[in-house]
Amino acid sequence: MSDIIQLLPDSVANQIAAGEVIQRPMSVIKELIENAVDAGATNIQVLVVDAGRTSIQVIDDGCGMSETDARLAFERHATSKIRKADDLFSLQTMGFRGEALPSIVAVSQVELRTRLRGEELGTHLSLSGSRFISQEPCSCPVGSNFLIENLFYNVPARRKFLKSNATELNNIVLAFQRIALVNPDISFTLHSNGSELFNLRASNPRQRIVDIFGKRLNQDLLPVSVETSICTISGFVGKPESARKKGAQQYFFVNGRYMKHPYFHKAVANAFERLVPTGEQVPYFIYFTVPAGDIDVNIHPTKTEIKFENEQAIWQILLAAVKEAVGLFSEVTAIDFDTEGKPEIPVFDPHGNPSAPTVNYNPQYNPFKQSGAPERPKANVDWQQLYDGLILRKPEQIGIFEDQTSGDTPSESIIADKAPTHYQYKGQYIMTAVKSGLMVIDQHRAHVRILYEEYLERQKKRQWTSQKLLFPEIIQLSSSDQMVFSKVIEQMQTMGFEFSDLGGGSFSISAVPTDLDGLRPVELVHDMIASAGEKSNLLREEIEKTLALTMARNAAIPYGQVLTNEEMENIVNRLFSCSNVNYTPDGKSVLGILKQQDIEHLLT
Repeated sequence: MSDIIQLLPDSVANQIAAGEVIQRPMSVIKELIENAVDAGATNIQVLVVDAGRTSIQVIDDGCGMSETDARLAFERHATSKIRKADDLFSLQTMGFRGEALPSIVAVSQVELRTRLRGEELGTHLSLSGSRFISQEPCSCPVGSNFLIENLFYNVPARRKFLKSNATELNNIVLAFQRIALVNPDISFTLHSNGSELFNLRASNPRQRIVDIFGKRLNQDLLPVSVETSICTISGFVGKPESARKKGAQQYFFVNGRYMKHPYFHKAVANAFERLVPTGEQVPYFIYFTVPAGDIDVNIHPTKTEIKFENEQAIWQILLAAVKEAVGLFSEVTAIDFDTEGKPEIPVFDPHGNPSAPTVNYNPQYNPFKQSGAPERPKANVDWQQLYDGLILRKPEQIGIFEDQTSGDTPSESIIADKAPTHYQYKGQYIMTAVKSGLMVIDQHRAHVRILYEEYLERQKKRQWTSQKLLFPEIIQLSSSDQMVFSKVIEQMQTMGFEFSDLGGGSFSISAVPTDLDGLRPVELVHDMIASAGEKSNLLREEIEKTLALTMARNAAIPYGQVLTNEEMENIVNRLFSCSNVNYTPDGKSVLGILKQQDIEHLLT
């Protein structure tokens, strides 16, 4: 039998390995910026064309590279940051594997200009698809200038599956923000197709957060600071009133590196338990500093999942630090419920003549003296009076009929034969009798389905009307939100919103659609932008559905609102006129039926 195992050519192996590190243009920018940070740069410029498809350029003023280092840097596993395996457990740099530059050059065309400080001439290298093309001396400033062109030109399948330019640019902005937030002492600029998106000057962490996400966030930030032998935690958390349903800015950093950590996120969420409505989240920017030997960052190719040695202890410290930050700034109203029976202490008056306290009591009071108890009213024994006005009906007339909710379109018999009275359970569910048992309807989800279909019908017929605000509301958008907003503003204006651009990411909301009384326009617009930003393809139809669903969620009847029987009847009738009574637009169940035989089984 012939041998079938063989070594892959270097070109194929490099493309396979590059897929682990370079997944999209965002990956290239992340790796190059992190290398610039490791090189000690104080000024980093990023320029992209067509969201990185055509070209990506990263310019820094770091230490630069010598002629030999510049050539060797594109070899796989060539790095200046570690020397032995033990160094992986004491990392002080962002990069360490020596895979970034080889992975980039394996799927693109690269030009590098770099010069060491103190040298008169720099080095110019040209590479394409892992192949060395040319190297020559050149005149260039101190630092490194990487130009990446035609990304994935030799991997057409990967280039084909890139998302739209808007989505890829949003991913680039996200990666850029993560690195800029943790390096406030470095100046960053980001340009897209010649337009400046960010120009961040060197500052402190709070100012960097404000520069990226807008001045409005500044008033909602509470500082967090704690120092222990295990770790040091600093940063900011939002006030309870800054909570949002979607789009809350939430970031964890450890030793200058962005990370995702659901376990620590739960600690922050627990600190705000009962302070914010269910389903809403507060923004936070938490920076951890721990000994390098106590974490392992080499467990995932993107280095965003980090393992901690003292994870549970750090969780407790984080929870206590966030609780202290919220309580220290008196953001929670102090209410003393244990005042019953306590004496009232008057304010001291140095000029007054205080009187001696007196005790009032009844000297005739005798706890053992019996007194005539009031006579209880006798029960009404005329039982027939209790049933006056009721009509005896046969069991088949009570309104218990077959379950008709299995399909998307219910039959007209459900509306005609359902019970005329309804019961509201705990301000959340509407209960009504149907032929096969007891139907339970989630009032909020039912109203979401109703409003969603009504809004889509209005959008289809262009029947939206606007309601002017007495005082315009001001909304502050970050750069990433502005990119999404530019895609959806036309549809939002069609729905009845009116906006005015005030510059600097600020917009004035002067009108909103009718029938949105009681809603806060700023929060509603933020939710709509956040929902639209979650969509990978911002097609017109998808935008309309996303905006309609967000408005329906905000305008729907909240849990806990008490409804009259007429209001419940109205909701049930409108629900069963919808195209789908079983599920909300995002797939959550609207109703369920407790079958008659199940009820009888419970009572046997």
